[in-house]
Amino acid sequence: MFAITVDAPGGAEVLHFTEVVDPEPHPGEVRIAVHAAGVNRADILQRKGFYPPPQGITDILGLEVAGVIESTAGDSRWKVGDEVVALLAGGGYGEFAVVPDGQCAPLPQGLSMIEAAAIMEIAATVVSNFNHIRLCPGETILIHGGAGGIGSFAIPYAKHLGLTVITTVGNPTKADHARNLGADAAIDYHEDWESQVRDVAPAGVDAIVDIMGAKYLEAHVNLLTRGGRMVVIGLQGGTKGTLDLNKLLGKSGTITATSLRFRPVEEKAAIVTEVVQDIWPLFEAGTIPLPTITTFPLADARLAHERLESGENVGKIVLVNSAL
Repeated sequence: MFAITVDAPGGAEVLHFTEVVDPEPHPGEVRIAVHAAGVNRADILQRKGFYPPPQGITDILGLEVAGVIESTAGDSRWKVGDEVVALLAGGGYGEFAVVPDGQCAPLPQGLSMIEAAAIMEIAATVVSNFNHIRLCPGETILIHGGAGGIGSFAIPYAKHLGLTVITTVGNPTKADHARNLGADAAIDYHEDWESQVRDVAPAGVDAIVDIMGAKYLEAHVNLLTRGGRMVVIGLQGGTKGTLDLNKLLGKSGTITATSLRFRPVEEKAAIVTEVVQDIWPLFEAGTIPLPTITTFPLADARLAHERLESGENVGKIVLVNSAL
């Protein structure tokens, strides 16, 4: 098959469309003929050498795909020819991908392969982390990157759950986009965003979904209300910061961190099941809108990464296998 490979950590120029050996499914796995693959920030981190795959997982990029079951290994609830969307630990940027049986799901009714490939990873990430920090109706949540992939789902889903949503974005156009998704406040992170969050929520925020890590750590502790919870899901702003434990203690605050990619297969299968049961109906009914989607041919993954890193993209980017 052909796949996108990385010859050395670096910029988008290290991505190459190369012929590689077809992946073979092991017992409990299926092989998918990939029609479309979602592009995520984690892919960029891996390309740069900062986010290696779990042990035993291919180093080919890609955490979500939509396609057709091409083969199975052992007993499976899927049969050859089934259309599925899947959550991967790696390997999505290829003509075929191997994934555990339980991490596959049927496409939401009425959605195309491209649309389905844009929503699995963001839905699984947001749902699992919202559950992790025990959100309740009436609370206020701060979500960074309101116009990106995560934000495009997290904002309307949080509103569906009855939350007040504050988000940060990079420019006025993205602020308008976030407000159209339901954000109660959209703040430019180039400005004094911490003070502006405080203007909207004088008592602080109950929850924070943090994609930045170290860069925003002190500000986040300042903004937490008593009993506030923060979950770190990304490290775009670095890995080592200063934590005022006395301030956190005084607020009875909680800081936690999760990685969907490194969870055991059984946990990821359970999350996929929850997404199908609770989230697919929201997309099917139009209760939550699909993200804005920009597509590139699989062979042009370099251009897709450049687009995502430019800061100009809104919503999700999807690679399309033009050979199918």
